[in-house]
Amino acid sequence: MSVVTTHIRWVRRVATLAVVLAVAALVVPDSAVKPTEIELVKVNRATGVDYPEVSKDVVWILAVGSDARPGEDMTHTRGDALQLVGMNLKTGAAAAIGVPRDSWVSIPGYGSNKINAALYFGGPQALGDAVGALVGVQPDYVFVTRFKFFQALIGSIGGVEVDNPVAFSDQYLKPEGFKQGKIHLGPYDAMAFSRIRHNLIRGDFDRSANQQRVLRGIQAKVRARAKEPGFIENGVLHVLQYLHTDLPPSELFQLGQALAQVDPAKITNCVVQGGIGNIGGASVVLPYTDQAKRLGDRARNDATLESCD
Repeated sequence: MSVVTTHIRWVRRVATLAVVLAVAALVVPDSAVKPTEIELVKVNRATGVDYPEVSKDVVWILAVGSDARPGEDMTHTRGDALQLVGMNLKTGAAAAIGVPRDSWVSIPGYGSNKINAALYFGGPQALGDAVGALVGVQPDYVFVTRFKFFQALIGSIGGVEVDNPVAFSDQYLKPEGFKQGKIHLGPYDAMAFSRIRHNLIRGDFDRSANQQRVLRGIQAKVRARAKEPGFIENGVLHVLQYLHTDLPPSELFQLGQALAQVDPAKITNCVVQGGIGNIGGASVVLPYTDQAKRLGDRARNDATLESCD
């Protein structure tokens, strides 16, 4: 195999990594942000937290949006749109576990707070620890970005199709609303569809499920267009100019392999459920920790969720 051929294959794998991870983040913060930025960070196991062993065949990535204002470090502000994604290197299966951002949890080393505050307190490591403590599966990597990048990426792939289970609207983001059934989402609509929660029956729980619907739509579009001449190459040029990571090329290559092997027919997803409470005058989600742990137990070794209860 020639050096040129090897290089081309490596570029395609890294391109797949960049494109799929970027869209998987589904960034939907509630504030204006500065020009797009994305970061991929490898995290270490939390000190003093006992995590069950994870199969070496499964890679876990926590995709999270940051609601950083202009001039703020997006890796040390409140996180948003938390999706823990596992990928099975052997079977091509993938599982996404959505975590409501207002979940009131214990953040290792920082006391109790809304789970999205972990990013503010201790960066990607602390957020990875908090999600790991809730679900019982700690991510190997944390992927952080801003919603403007998400919109730009949706535009670059020609939008996505989703199956919307119930019609809904928002007087500020989408007054005309989204109809029930299969719909096409362009850049703005994909952001609004993923961001709206106030008019949904289950609020943040349904919003997290909508984010997963958009994620599936993106994965399907990227896979469908991957063989088009220049599609992957243009994607990597668009994404990598914004990507900051300390990972070596060999590790990016391995992640790219995992992402390239995901089979759309083997993607399953669930959202951690809970009750609504009030702590210190703030509305919070009181997550069903037993259910969260069951989801982690079911998906830990094969990235498959047979049920969400």
